[in-house]
Amino acid sequence: MKWLEKLAAGFALLGGLCALLVAGLTLYSVIGRNLFAHPLPGDVELSQIGIALSIALCLPWCQLKRGNIIVDFFTQAAPERVNGALDRFGALLLAVMLGVLAWRTGVGALAVDEAGEQTMILGLPMWWGYAVLTPGLALTTVIAVAQVVRR
Repeated sequence: MKWLEKLAAGFALLGGLCALLVAGLTLYSVIGRNLFAHPLPGDVELSQIGIALSIALCLPWCQLKRGNIIVDFFTQAAPERVNGALDRFGALLLAVMLGVLAWRTGVGALAVDEAGEQTMILGLPMWWGYAVLTPGLALTTVIAVAQVVRR
C-alpha cells in the first residue's frame, strides 16, 4: 500500500499545482478585464478543465486518508466491527461508482475525439477534458478496492 500512498501524494501535489495555476489564470484574466479591458480569451474553458483535473487528482489522496464525509449519526454506538464492515461496504460502493466513472470517462474521451469536438473559444480538443480525469478516478478506484481488501 506504500506505493499507492506515494502515487496518491504525487497526484495530490499535481492537483494542488493545477488549482494554483487556475487561480493565477483567473487573477490574470480579472486584472486584464478590469484594468485593461482585455480578459484572457478562453479563461472559463481553461478554468473548467483545470479545476476538474485538480479535483480528480486530489480524490485518491482524500480516499486514502479517509477524508470523505462520513455520516455516522446512526452508527456512533455500534460496535467497531459493525462500523468497520460499513466502512468496507462504503469503500466498495465508491470503488464500483468510480470504476464506472473512470471507464465511461475514458470511453467518452475516445468518442469525443472521434467526433472532433472542440471548445468554443480556444478550439481545444474536447477529449482532453475527459481524458485528464480518468487517471485520478482510476487510482481512487484502486485505493478503495485496496481498502475493502485490507480493512
